[in-house]
Amino acid sequence: MSIFEKHPIRIALYQPDIPGNTGTLLRMAACLDVPLDIIEPAGFRLDDKNLKRAGMDYLELAMLTRHRSWDVFEEWRKAEGHRLILLTTKANDNYTEFEYQAGDILLFGRESLGVPDNVHETVDHRLTIKMNKEARSLNLALSAAMVTGEALRQTIAPS
Repeated sequence: MSIFEKHPIRIALYQPDIPGNTGTLLRMAACLDVPLDIIEPAGFRLDDKNLKRAGMDYLELAMLTRHRSWDVFEEWRKAEGHRLILLTTKANDNYTEFEYQAGDILLFGRESLGVPDNVHETVDHRLTIKMNKEARSLNLALSAAMVTGEALRQTIAPS
């Protein structure tokens, strides 16, 4: 069994700002058996009490990989052969109309700033969550849960 069969989707957080969101996603990733990558620097200490409270006792189960920088993450990603799918408000393609593949990494930007232009230019695909035009954005953890659910639905073979 290849690693992509056991873990068809990964989540990556680019320099996350809010420990509660990161903790919530660590908990979700642990429960769904989805690896989570954090691209540093984070806007908080990764031993933050809010991160631990949101992640509760699931942090021990989480498959967490920390990358010291964007460049380190990119070198690893390319060597492993993962496609990179950025979720952004600056995209036109809806996440529900995209065809996910085993090995995809779902990338989510900083809560405050998203990702810089050089990251936008590097990714393989950019997707968005269509929503009310008067709304600015959804919570990061909620967005990641929605997209991860769809990606897993498409990539996990029925048992």
